[in-house]
Parts: sequence; structure tokens; C-alpha cells
Amino acid sequence: MAISGGCHCGQVRYAIDQDGLTDVANCHCGACRKTTGGTFTTWATVPRESFRWASGQPAAYRSSASCERYFCARCGAQLALFTELAPTGIDVTIATLDDPHRYPPDRHIWVRNKLAWLPLDDGMPQEAEENL
Repeated sequence: MAISGGCHCGQVRYAIDQDGLTDVANCHCGACRKTTGGTFTTWATVPRESFRWASGQPAAYRSSASCERYFCARCGAQLALFTELAPTGIDVTIATLDDPHRYPPDRHIWVRNKLAWLPLDDGMPQEAEENL
């Protein structure tokens, strides 16, 4: 059963050819805040071979020496991220899934960069950076 998602305007759609998501994290790094406009971004890491663009083509932005972010050029929705530091996976934004409620996060990453006024009292593990 494929997991599907896409951007706000519907121009870019993707599919993940697997039954569920097991690596879901709230990322508090500055790059995620700046590129999404959120206080943090929730990502799921999936094997690259399980991920495919189903329709449309995203625009790409190299946000650091090792990361490329994919987004819709029309509506701006941040869809996915590839990092050379973990070349066998691709990260997908949970908020762009068709059914994001099914995939809650299991940890916080890059907590050393979180906003000071954001309390993290949900009991989930917290990683100062990200343990790849």
C-alpha cells in the first residue's frame, strides 16, 4: 500500500511505496525553520528506492553543502529533503502527506537549535543534533 502526499496547490504529488513510516522526527534546526516558516518541521525518513514523484516535478534548492530541498515552485510547499550525509534515504514532510495524522513523531532532533520559548514537555527523546 503506497503512502501519498503532495503540495497545497496539487501541482506536485509523491508516493512512498511501503506500508508505514517508522522514522518520524520533529526537526528544530534553523534551516528547517527558515525554509518552512514553522517553529519546527516534522520529517519522515524513507528509503530512496521507496520514494517517487507521482506527478509534476518539484523545484530544488541546495540549502547547505550536503542538503537539497524539494518544493513546489507554484505554491511553495516544502515536500522533501535529500542529504548526502544519509544517501540511502529521503526525508518527506509529514504535513504534506494526504493522511498526516497516521504518522506521529517519535523524537525531537537538533534540539540545541530550538526556539528558547518552545517547551518540549511531550516525553519524547531529544537529540542535541541528529543521530544518523
